[in-house]
Amino acid sequence: MVETWEAVRTKRMVRRFSDRPVEGAALQRILDAGRHAGSSKNLQRWEFIVCRDREHVRQLASVGPWAGHVAKAAIAIALVTPNPAAADAPLSVMFDLGQAAQNMMLVAWELGIGSCPATVYEHDRARELLGYPASHHCEYLLSFGYPANPAELTAPPRPGGRRPLSELVHEERW
Repeated sequence: MVETWEAVRTKRMVRRFSDRPVEGAALQRILDAGRHAGSSKNLQRWEFIVCRDREHVRQLASVGPWAGHVAKAAIAIALVTPNPAAADAPLSVMFDLGQAAQNMMLVAWELGIGSCPATVYEHDRARELLGYPASHHCEYLLSFGYPANPAELTAPPRPGGRRPLSELVHEERW
């Protein structure tokens, strides 16, 4: 099992997937990780649409210019929330959704499953493909699958990939 810090430190975005399916127990664990994310006032304002059908997953890659990796994923999960642009929508909805997405991606990594988020740019297309109600919004899809190159799971962190803390941490004031 991967320790939490190791999962955070070594997690990579995986955009190339093998043909190996993601088993039901692994998918259940990934979804449960999203469900257990913290949310403002514990409102849990998210829904997850799981897509496994090969043709459907391939079509989902058309929702944005950088969503191509979704086409080859074993599973795509659409993250759906009440519309955050609605006049009464709290600002916390997208923060909460980010926590759910990160939980899902870290648990997948622990299981040896790669993942990558895709931003939805073609919202009408996403609604057409996913069928969620007009009151809701899908800003992100997550692609999941076993990496085409299993070495990605154990590759060392890339040097220079993160800014040093000294450049981004301020004490008390900027």
